[in-house]
Parts: sequence; structure tokens; C-alpha cells
Amino acid sequence: MPITVNLDVMMAKRKMSLSELSEKVDLTLANLSILKTGKAKAIRFSTLEAICRVLECQPGDLLEYDDGNKK
Repeated sequence: MPITVNLDVMMAKRKMSLSELSEKVDLTLANLSILKTGKAKAIRFSTLEAICRVLECQPGDLLEYDDGNKK
């Protein structure tokens, strides 16, 4: 999939654990884990907004597009 989720990178920069983020955004550990490992097929804007609010980042800090065509 050409969309990469960099949730683990932002969590490391903010020194936040998955369980702490889970509590603050009110999502289950399982759902955040699926997102963190890149296995999610979709994300709700409300979830993205909550994660960005807690991690104090922009959506572009979490999501990256790479179509594989290196220039």
C-alpha cells in the first residue's frame, strides 16, 4: 500500500506509549495497534484529529504517500 502510517515515529518523538495514547484518544489498544502496524484499511477523520491533538502534530506527520516511483 502506498500510504505509510508513521504513528510509531510520532509516539517515539513524544515519548508516549501505545497504552497512554489509547487512553488519551479513547481508542482500544487493538485498534491503535492495527493503525500503528500499517494494517488499517481506513481511518476516521475524528480519530486522526484526536491523535493529532494528543501528539501535537499534523496529519502529514502521521501519513506518508509513496507510490514507489523514485525520482
